[in-house]
Amino acid sequence: MSSLRARMEAELQSLPPGPITVAFSGGLDSSVLLHCLAASDEVRQRGLRAIHVNHQLHADSEAWAAHCAKICHSSDVPFETLLVRVDRDRGSGLEASARDARHAAIQFAMRCEEIIAFAHHRDDQAETVLLRLLRGAGPEGMAAMRSLRRFGPGLAWRPLLAIPRNELVAHAKEFQLEWLEDPSNRDTRIDRNFLRARAIPLLRERWPNLQSTFSQGAQWMRAAADFIEQQSDIALADLRGTDPASLNANGWLALADALRDSVLRSWLRSLGLPPPNRHQVGELERQLREARADRLPCVRWPGVELRRYRQWIHAMAPMPRIPTDWQQAWNGHVLVLPADLGTLALVDERGEAITLPDADRLQVRFRRGGERIQLRGEPIHHELRDLLQKAGVPPWSRDRMPLVFHADGRLLAVADRWIGFFGTRLLSIHNARLVWKTR
Repeated sequence: MSSLRARMEAELQSLPPGPITVAFSGGLDSSVLLHCLAASDEVRQRGLRAIHVNHQLHADSEAWAAHCAKICHSSDVPFETLLVRVDRDRGSGLEASARDARHAAIQFAMRCEEIIAFAHHRDDQAETVLLRLLRGAGPEGMAAMRSLRRFGPGLAWRPLLAIPRNELVAHAKEFQLEWLEDPSNRDTRIDRNFLRARAIPLLRERWPNLQSTFSQGAQWMRAAADFIEQQSDIALADLRGTDPASLNANGWLALADALRDSVLRSWLRSLGLPPPNRHQVGELERQLREARADRLPCVRWPGVELRRYRQWIHAMAPMPRIPTDWQQAWNGHVLVLPADLGTLALVDERGEAITLPDADRLQVRFRRGGERIQLRGEPIHHELRDLLQKAGVPPWSRDRMPLVFHADGRLLAVADRWIGFFGTRLLSIHNARLVWKTR
């Protein structure tokens, strides 16, 4: 048994149960990984297959897929090719777009608790650390790749992370493996290729153990990043409001610098919202510290808005605009509201929508200012503005609550939150209740 295979067998002992699938590009690294795993009786017993992602970016991509199929057939390993379309115009660069498309396709094809084996090695880890350092990454980014982490419905496993590439080359030559050389790997316009071909060789002239040192540094940063993550989970549990999309602003500002960014990212990740960059975190902190109590600071980036109201930061996706002066005649049946604001309906005791007679036809619109409502059991009319403020309704939500008016102009209801005196009488007559369902 080769030394590389022996180390692979040792890695398997700490791996959770589950079938193993190789992310097989056909290059040297993944060819060595597939060869070692295919030679393992334990892996065969678990269940082994290979997935090749065809990015359709190169004229020879079909030939590469055919080569991978041939290698897997000769090794008696089930094989599947996944076709993906890479978004070249996304703005994050071709390499990142291809990686995201590849990972999305693999996750879609995964089975529950399946383990995807990637062939990243120690040299890749060093390149990743250096790339992220140049991009200003924090501890999590500098910790680079984990050897095992959650991935889709299963796990991503990188058993070669501690092994330098020259050992993979030696293994491939010893066993006369066939592999592909992607010509794009020589394109130094790609950041990783530039580091690999030009920067790292120059650095190694002065620091020969560069890859080993970077790999060791990544392990230290992983320990630090894991500790920060644990502390962030504890802090987030304390700072989160009863509404999961709210976070205590003063508590967040009081966190240690090392936790503030991590807590914010964990919170947004739990809500399915995109994370900020360092500039956006700094801008949020600046606005929260400098804005007066009566101000409403807001920080935006694509896909998310963070707004403060009173002592809470509220996270949300960007809100569509309501058409100017929108209003709709309404007979009580299900009404689809604009700007993704859900539906409004009158329902009977069984929860089924009802229709009012023409004499009781109503109007639905949104707040324009100056609205007043007489609540049940009270002789006075309340300013809607005052009701909303006293109830703590965030300012950005106040103009997005549907208002129900009688034909004579009386305000009958503010969504299903406040039902006025005359609205209560109308609902009682028809044995109905008002329901606003948000999406």
